[in-house]
Amino acid sequence: MYTDMFKAFSEQTEKTMAPYVKFNKLVAKNVETITELQLSAVKTYSEMGLAQVKAASGVTDVTSLTAFGGQQVAALTKLSQQMMDDSNKLQSLAKEFKDDLEQLTAENVKAVTPA
Repeated sequence: MYTDMFKAFSEQTEKTMAPYVKFNKLVAKNVETITELQLSAVKTYSEMGLAQVKAASGVTDVTSLTAFGGQQVAALTKLSQQMMDDSNKLQSLAKEFKDDLEQLTAENVKAVTPA
């Protein structure tokens, strides 16, 4: 008797908590992906910054200063492109999260709405 009661309670709890579990998994996946994107961006921007510091330390005369100035334009172009790429990736992740969340919401509304 108690076994059936606990089994029914367990099944009911599992059904009730299923949407929360799905939502938590979705959020965890999104946080993981964004963290990976941010770590990758930090690494890339750090490498770009260190490259510029090394290039600046190589300036010894007017000729090298002129070359460094030309490299700065190329570095800023590369930085700008990297920022645009990262922005597009973040926007894509946000859209994917929104779509997944809308799908989860629709499934839950459908499950609780009487036919």
